[in-house]
Amino acid sequence: MVIDWSGIDDKEKLDLIPNLCATDNWILLTQPLGASNKTQAPFREAQLVARADRKSSRHKGWWQKGKDEIATHSMTTEVWISTRGKIPETTRTAIQEALEADNPKDTPSFGTEDLEDIHRAGTEAGLLGICNFPGEVYAIDGSNDKGVMGAGFYRIDENRGGCCQLGRGEEGNPSNRVELGAACLALEDAKRKQDRKPVILLSDPACFLFSSQK
Repeated sequence: MVIDWSGIDDKEKLDLIPNLCATDNWILLTQPLGASNKTQAPFREAQLVARADRKSSRHKGWWQKGKDEIATHSMTTEVWISTRGKIPETTRTAIQEALEADNPKDTPSFGTEDLEDIHRAGTEAGLLGICNFPGEVYAIDGSNDKGVMGAGFYRIDENRGGCCQLGRGEEGNPSNRVELGAACLALEDAKRKQDRKPVILLSDPACFLFSSQK
C-alpha cells in the first residue's frame, strides 16, 4: 500500500496510524515534516529509506489563461516504511535513483495485472470505456517554450508516439495552434493505417475542444 501522506488531512492520519503501526506492508510518500525542510518521522514506527529534491510543475490556472508555461518549484520528497520492514539495498538504491531522476517526461506504463485493470476501470477514461475501446486511442499535447512551438502524440494501444516542431515564432504562437497541430499529427498517423478503425483523441486544453466543435 502506497500512501501520499501530504495529501491527507490530520483526521485521516490519526485514523491510519494504528493500522500502520500494526503492519509493515506500506510505503509513505511525503514532503519533509520538520521545520526548515528537515526530516521528521511522521510517527515513531516509520523509518526513512530515501530522500531527494525534485522540481515541479505548471503555473496554477495555466489552462484558464491559455499559457502553457512551466513554473519551477523546489519539492523535497521522502519515502518511509515500517521500522519492522526490510528492503534489499538494491531496492533502496532504485528508489533513490527514481527520486533523483530529472527527466520531466515519464514513459506511460500500461500493465495487464488484475489490480492495474481494476485501477484503470475506475479512472475517468475507464468509466468512459476508453480503456477497452476497439479502435485507436491517441493522447495529444502541444508545447510552447520561448516561442518554439511543438506538437506530439502518443498512441496508447501500440505504445509509441511522434512529435514535430511547428512554424516559426514570428508567426505567432497561440496555444490553440500547437494543440491543433498535435491533433493533425495524430490523425495523419491514424490515416496511414488505412484500416478505417474509429479514433479517439485525448486532449486537455479547452481551446482545442472549442475549435473541434465548430
